[in-house]
Amino acid sequence: MGGRMKTNTKPIDSRLDATARLAGGFGMKAAKQTPEQLLRRVILANLLWEDVAYSTGPAIVDQIKTLVPQIPPETVAGLAIEARLEQKLRHAPLLLVREMARQPEGGYRELVGDLLPQIIQRPDELTEFLALYWRDGRCPLAKQVKKGLAQAFRRFDAYQLAKWNRPEQIKLRDVMFLVRPKPQDDAQAALWKQLAENVLPTPDTWEVALSAGQDKRATFERLIQERKLGALAFLRNLRGMIEAKVADDVILHGFQTINPQWILPVNGLAAARHAPRFTGEIEALLLRGLAKTPKLPGRTILIVDVSGSMGSRISGKSEMTRLDVAGALAFLARELCERVVIYATAGNDGTRIHQTELLPNLRGFGLANAVTAAAKRLGGGGIFTRQCLEFIHKREAAPERIIVFSDSQDCDAKNRTPSPFGQCNYLIDVSAHQRGVAYEGLWTAEISGWSERVVSFIAASEGLAVEVEEANA
Repeated sequence: MGGRMKTNTKPIDSRLDATARLAGGFGMKAAKQTPEQLLRRVILANLLWEDVAYSTGPAIVDQIKTLVPQIPPETVAGLAIEARLEQKLRHAPLLLVREMARQPEGGYRELVGDLLPQIIQRPDELTEFLALYWRDGRCPLAKQVKKGLAQAFRRFDAYQLAKWNRPEQIKLRDVMFLVRPKPQDDAQAALWKQLAENVLPTPDTWEVALSAGQDKRATFERLIQERKLGALAFLRNLRGMIEAKVADDVILHGFQTINPQWILPVNGLAAARHAPRFTGEIEALLLRGLAKTPKLPGRTILIVDVSGSMGSRISGKSEMTRLDVAGALAFLARELCERVVIYATAGNDGTRIHQTELLPNLRGFGLANAVTAAAKRLGGGGIFTRQCLEFIHKREAAPERIIVFSDSQDCDAKNRTPSPFGQCNYLIDVSAHQRGVAYEGLWTAEISGWSERVVSFIAASEGLAVEVEEANA
């Protein structure tokens, strides 16, 4: 009996990108994504010109420059607004607008004049945009750039201009002379005359008070009593207060009077490292700020990536790592979910086998510390997303949602996509890598970035009304 032999071949998964791999080229194939999706990834978790685990800062900027002209101008403009107003990023949206102004055709430049006033929220962003504009060499300002900067300039009052009138290479008065904004009234004209002549009154800010050579202890005590320190400024200055020998009862009074809604776990974590004697008060403040926030209903499985690349710093100027951010976001999610189960996962790069562990259901800094400790136990290799989810699925019933905090650098040996098993499944990407594991049809949403907005986004996607008040920088 004769016959033709037939070889059964596994069909190629169309969700995989055959041209790119994760984890610096050593992991599984990346998810196939559109230029818009790729741009969202690198923008919404971005600190420009900072190196990340598998890519350099300049390379990320080059990716942004390459992607912008591939995307409709209205979409790029919307992303710039989202990055600035919702994710609270400052430099990345300015770069988007600068790249829009660079495009000679396609309708990008026409949007710049109305876009700049929307994303410039502080006076120093006027000068930062010009620094970006001239980063590749001095050139004339486009008409729409002048229009947008002039409109943005008019919104700032005397206090704001004085606070941000700093001796940088490009100064606020330089911007004013270049774009020639029209004052709204005589008072604004007089203010701008003071700026032009460098005679703006010194603003009464905590920065000025502390740099004026006055007694620091007395200055801190006055600022606390007069409630001149915002919540973030209070936390960032805790170590300075201790060094200035400010009385504990004064500092404790400050904890009672600041608004806890203005801070987030990542801010508190940084403060506790510099002022460990007040760790208890910092944690209590954070929990108090989250106590009245409505909860995501039902059961949530939280998965924290503790792989080696999560040890990368979020910025060359920051002591915080991606692991710190993931732990802080787990802290946040733990408080904003009705019931949670928490896992940590990493693995062994040599064997390509995951290591996943159930964490104690702790609150606050206890949970963040448990995440850090798990990173030391679970191998330090890559994340193996498919294996991790299969491991948990054998132990857990399908929850209302699964939330994964990761940098999405999947190292699975087999190019099989993950199988999240929650009713809703979310991937919170805390990196600025261009590629990840957001395979189409598998995740309810991939959320790039690590602001407090991630929980609000999850709630909105499920038709719920959970809102976290935004942190004020």
